[in-house]
Amino acid sequence: MTSPARRAALPLAAVALVAGTIGVQLGHGGGTYEPLRPADACIERPVTSQVDGIEGLTERLVLIGIDDAACTLGTSREALTLRIAQADEPTAAEIGALRRGLLSAVRRMKADGTLPPASDLVDEVLGSADLNPLLERVVRALPDSAINAALKTDDVLRRTIEGLDLRRLLRDVDDVSAIDEQIEPAVTQAVKDSLEARVRDLV
Repeated sequence: MTSPARRAALPLAAVALVAGTIGVQLGHGGGTYEPLRPADACIERPVTSQVDGIEGLTERLVLIGIDDAACTLGTSREALTLRIAQADEPTAAEIGALRRGLLSAVRRMKADGTLPPASDLVDEVLGSADLNPLLERVVRALPDSAINAALKTDDVLRRTIEGLDLRRLLRDVDDVSAIDEQIEPAVTQAVKDSLEARVRDLV
């Protein structure tokens, strides 16, 4: 085929290829386009974390809690986070829904067995706590059964959530794509502080 003929044939081949592709799409039901809908916040979905310890625990807690709050408010998680990020001040309904959502997350994680025992978290707390060395050795020597009998993870989390200043936390949210990351550090630190205070009472 001569060069002019080849140049003339290329556009025709391209048109045929595109037409064939469109035909395949239509044949498989691709003739209509519907934008993706946000996930229904009222439908439980599996929540996992890429990290372990207290940080992983609070990451799952916050993700489940925000979903539950969105469900309570009759909206999607995406719409709720957008509303919080754009507002100057969170509403009382949003604060109440998030607190109830976090508490509900504790109950859900306890029920499905994903809430770790306190003994799994104490070593992490001791590593960052400013404890008397002798006291730290005594706590580390305690058997897991004694720690878990004295410290209940769900109780620690509930106390932490009840004491959180959610109005301040939500007021500081300014990035709709990172609301989880902005709330999680505060919750993580609050859980560590609560655990440390309870650990001091063990001995």
